[in-house]
Amino acid sequence: MEAKKILILGGSGFLGNAIYRELCSYFDTYGTYFTARKDFEDNQQFFKYDMQEDDVFDVLEQVQPQIIISALRGNFAAQIQAHQHIIEYVQEHDCTLYFLSSANVFDSYTKYPSYELDKTLSDSIYGRLKIKIENMMLRLPKKKMCILRIPMVFGQQSPRIKAMKENVMNNLPIEVFPNLIINVTNDNKLTQKIHYLINRNKSGIFHLGSVDLVHHEEFIKELMEHIGNFNPIYKRVYTTNDERYLAVLPKENKLPKNLQVNYQEIIDHHILK
Repeated sequence: MEAKKILILGGSGFLGNAIYRELCSYFDTYGTYFTARKDFEDNQQFFKYDMQEDDVFDVLEQVQPQIIISALRGNFAAQIQAHQHIIEYVQEHDCTLYFLSSANVFDSYTKYPSYELDKTLSDSIYGRLKIKIENMMLRLPKKKMCILRIPMVFGQQSPRIKAMKENVMNNLPIEVFPNLIINVTNDNKLTQKIHYLINRNKSGIFHLGSVDLVHHEEFIKELMEHIGNFNPIYKRVYTTNDERYLAVLPKENKLPKNLQVNYQEIIDHHILK
C-alpha cells in the first residue's frame, strides 16, 4: 500500500520540523520553509513558501497531499487568507486538514480548565486568530478536519527553553506567573500524538497537553533546576489576584494510556543528558 502523502505547512519551524522528523520515516512527507537554509534548500521534500507573497495553491497542486498539517506562523492576515485557500483545496480533494491551534482560544475563561466541546472565547489577538481559523474549519465535513489544541510547548530545542537559558546567561529575569494554572507538553510527546491520530485516521477536536495541571511558577522553577546548575532571577508577574486557568484537558477524545503524559514527565525530559 502506498504511503500517505503529507504536507507540513511551516515545516521549518520548531513544531513543524519536529512533526516532519517524526513522520518522514513512515509517510511520504513534504514540508515548506520560509527562511533560506541550506538543509531545507537541498532537501527535495521541502518547498520554499512565503505566506505573504506566494499562493498556497501552488504548493498544494505540486504535492497533492492527502493530509495537510498547518503549523504556519507569521502575519495574521496572510495566515487567514492561506487557510481560506487550504480549506477550499480540502473541500475539493480527498484530503484532511490538521491544524495546530492553541489553549489561547479559551483565554477569556479563567475560572476552569477547558475541554474539547467548550465554547471558544479569547481576549488576545492570537487567540482570536486561532478561533477564526477553527471556525472556518468547522464548516468542513468532520472527517476532513482535525483541530489540535496545544498548551505551552517545551523541549530542549524549544524557543521557550532557549529564551530562558539566554535570560539566565545575560542575568535577565525569567517571568513566572504565580496565579496561572496550566498544562504543558513537549515536542516529543506532541509529535507522537499527531502520528497516532494520522495513523488511526482520527478527526474532530483534540486537546494535546498533559493530563494534569500545575502552577506556572512551580513548573518553570522545577524545570530550570533540571536544565542545569543556574541561579535564575525570577520576576513574578501578577495579572490578577485570583488563580486563573489556561489549560486544555481531554474529556471527549482521550488518547490511549501510553500516549498520555503528566507534567512531571515533561520536566524530566529536560534532565541534562
